[in-house]
Amino acid sequence: MKEMLIELQKALVGEVVMSEELDSAANSLFDNMVPIAWQPSVGFLSLKPLASWINDLIERITFLSKWVDSGAPATFWISGFFFPQAFFTGTLQNYARKYKIAID
Repeated sequence: MKEMLIELQKALVGEVVMSEELDSAANSLFDNMVPIAWQPSVGFLSLKPLASWINDLIERITFLSKWVDSGAPATFWISGFFFPQAFFTGTLQNYARKYKIAID
């Protein structure tokens, strides 16, 4: 995202050629939409407008950073995960290993 924004700034002032991807991103940003290039590859899927999407991204990063810095939280923000099914699978596996229970 950062690289694209830097390139977009350069393209807007004429320092680099405006590519189709940069033009699409500029139009999305102007319309308060998440650029298509960000959605599946660097961000998370959401129907929220750009401003709300950015706020949600910051909250997700804060949640995960606190988890890394301070250890596992007492409660988890399930919708804050990019792929909650993997979290549930990991939780089930950890429980099964701890109590020697077959997952089958």
